Amino acid sequence: VKARAERKNGDVAIMRVEQLYPFPHKAFAAEMRKYPNATEVVWCQDEPQNQGAWFFVQHYIHENMGEGQKLGYAGRPASASPAVGYAHLHQEQLKALLEQAYGKLKGFVLTK
Repeated sequence: VKARAERKNGDVAIMRVEQLYPFPHKAFAAEMRKYPNATEVVWCQDEPQNQGAWFFVQHYIHENMGEGQKLGYAGRPASASPAVGYAHLHQEQLKALLEQAYGKLKGFVLTK
């Protein structure tokens, strides 16, 4: 939310998914229906791609996407380690993650 405010990007909606299991199908679908004009839906997570919820939730997201919407991923690349080990690299990856999520996006950002 802070990154969106800093970029003055008011055309991006943010939905936070608090519960992954059991997945909140009805609430998630209702929230997605609020944004029928979103052209892109992006799952954003701080964890590496292979360690967060991305692979678990992507089919639930697809089930609720509208015609013509694209699904994207914004986050750290897959890694054997949960952290890069260096503060400056962590900050660089975080900055890149936020740019992926908010850069030129005109759509919907999902976070966990």
